[in-house]
Amino acid sequence: MKTRSLLAAAAALLITTACTPGGSTDTAVAPAGQDVSGTVEFWHFFTGREAKSIEDAVAAFKATHPKIDVKITSGQDDTKMLQAISAGNGPDVGLSYSTDIVGKFCSSAAWRDLKPYIERDKVDLGQFPDTVRSYTEYRGKRCAMPFLADVYGLYFNKKLLADAGYTAPPKSMAELSDMAKKLTKRAPDGTIEVAGFVPLLNFYENVPSHMAPVWNAQWLTGEEKSAIGADAQWQEMLRWHKDLVDWFGHDNLVKFTSGLGDEWSADNAFHQSKVAIAVDGEYRVAFLREQAPTIDFGTAPLPVPDGQQDRYGAGYVTGNIAGISANAKNPEAAWELVRYLTTNTDSIVTLSNAIKNVPSTRDALKSDKLETDPHFKTFLDIFAHPKTATTPPNAAGPKYVELTQEFVDAYLGGKHPDLKKGLTDLDTRIDQALELGR
Repeated sequence: MKTRSLLAAAAALLITTACTPGGSTDTAVAPAGQDVSGTVEFWHFFTGREAKSIEDAVAAFKATHPKIDVKITSGQDDTKMLQAISAGNGPDVGLSYSTDIVGKFCSSAAWRDLKPYIERDKVDLGQFPDTVRSYTEYRGKRCAMPFLADVYGLYFNKKLLADAGYTAPPKSMAELSDMAKKLTKRAPDGTIEVAGFVPLLNFYENVPSHMAPVWNAQWLTGEEKSAIGADAQWQEMLRWHKDLVDWFGHDNLVKFTSGLGDEWSADNAFHQSKVAIAVDGEYRVAFLREQAPTIDFGTAPLPVPDGQQDRYGAGYVTGNIAGISANAKNPEAAWELVRYLTTNTDSIVTLSNAIKNVPSTRDALKSDKLETDPHFKTFLDIFAHPKTATTPPNAAGPKYVELTQEFVDAYLGGKHPDLKKGLTDLDTRIDQALELGR
């Protein structure tokens, strides 16, 4: 997640500094019913097992569109894609993992406006849930279509919880704090051997954006100004984490986490029973089954603060997004691929079952072909919760998230003793960045 956030920020900078992406930024579409053929260059970021599933989805597309050839390039992050678009040789279709950057893609015209295609082909946008629609457009301009969703919740090691006398995961932040302490194991010298929960907000998927919705902490005002300093929930959230960080000792946590395995490998700390309770996305279900099949785990919604029990079951949602580059060489064929991957129910369900991402259309969510075991159903329920939220799009891309991450890391490390003043100063920095982005 930290690597992806840095890449998203770099990509946003590329969009900001590029004069114009190569090619026309106008979207001219062919008449309805015209025969479409040719080659489409498709770049995506998936690798390994997940990349193979993308290849299978494209093969199914080619079976129904025999006149369109698709050249796939995997492992391409947003930065590489934006560099290519800025140089005038971007892919026809790009798949991004960063919904935070949608505002930049749309406002800069790095990705084409899809409205003419949608209207011509009568694509029903009502098939997408409200939150999904919100993170694929900016100020009424739709330059992206949703390609599955990521939803965040809680994973817990059933054996570690049972050994400590627990039969259920925490539902409140107070319970999580108590359980984190009781589940933690230390060596005689105080070194952490097993953490009940890691409260650092830069550990794997435990980051501010994923935790803010359960606290009802707001990012931006309707005028696209920072709302953080004036929102008491940010102070509550950060103080809760700081109290638990202080109980562990910040240096102890840094030493412990620096020795843990890579998040995306079999050495992931949860896979190795080094962390009892963790924040993660629905895709972790598939990783655990592949990389740690002996771990007996459960999934649950994120716990909520006292007094906000009505938010239990909600969480954070984001997703992958597909768009057509401004300088696409074959935009009509590119649109055929984008439309198929983002609206074809069988394709969406097959991919969801393969990589354990949440389907992003209502029909796919209701499909009897969708595999909904108890572990995965947790995330489908979070996705459907009316209070589930995402980070709001803006013309500056993910900069406000990046600045907040920097502040939170410093605060949990002992800086900014006056939290309210620090958050007010953060507002100023975010507003300046947002203004530059516009």
